[in-house]
Amino acid sequence: MARTGDLDRPDGRTVRWYTDGPDDAPLVLFWHHGTPNIGQPPGPLMKPATDRGIRWVSIDRPGYGGSTRREGRCVADVVEDVAAVADELEIPSFAAVGHSGGGPHALSCAALLPSRVRACVSIAGLAPFHAGGLDWYGGMANGGRLELEAAALGPAALRAQLAQEWDPESFTPADNDALAGKWGWFTGIVKAALELGPDGMVDDDLAYVGDWGFDPSAAGAVPVLLAHGGKDRVVPYTHGEWLAGAVPGAEQRFFPEEGHISVLLHADALLDWLVEAVREDR
Repeated sequence: MARTGDLDRPDGRTVRWYTDGPDDAPLVLFWHHGTPNIGQPPGPLMKPATDRGIRWVSIDRPGYGGSTRREGRCVADVVEDVAAVADELEIPSFAAVGHSGGGPHALSCAALLPSRVRACVSIAGLAPFHAGGLDWYGGMANGGRLELEAAALGPAALRAQLAQEWDPESFTPADNDALAGKWGWFTGIVKAALELGPDGMVDDDLAYVGDWGFDPSAAGAVPVLLAHGGKDRVVPYTHGEWLAGAVPGAEQRFFPEEGHISVLLHADALLDWLVEAVREDR
């Protein structure tokens, strides 16, 4: 079980943190969760991480779980909380890894904390809303598209859309198989994320369609890997392709038959890449 704690921030907020794995692990991985999730480290990856000498650290983003809401936050605002938690836990350097909406947050740490972030992996992550040449909504399932279109209209429209039922077409058969197996872990994480209401999800979505507060190209200051499933209906693979062209030196892993969740079935290989990237960085 992950150890947890709360960190008080100068603006009066509380940030809930988690850590799992040995304190003396050679590599610390800072996990950035998706939407709507809490920051609990992903159970299905605990053993693979331990086998590779990895310790997990993560936080609940503001508005989720034990972290106080920060209304109007942008993607880059997470960097302050990440740095503060790393300082609290006496972690000088770490890798940044994010899935789905966590992808942009991981990239923000790579871009704005290059002296501390050793490598970065974005899995099924979004591209910026105003990414030049990208059909940003293209390939999204209807439910997700309507949600993000509503976010672009503002908080009221978004809250009204979030009151609608989840679109089951968002997930592919491969996603549903993964959720029926070990990645059923997400069920509890999503439930916990929504226990206090939709504020965290609202603020996430507004941040995705707003100014991210950093230039993704700056993430190229550290080794970056972008992984995506070719059948992803939540964040289409074209987002990963755009990021691969925008982040200098970024590597790309493309899994043609995978969706938004099933791409995580390849996470062991992504951890291997991370370990090797950090080894070469020494």
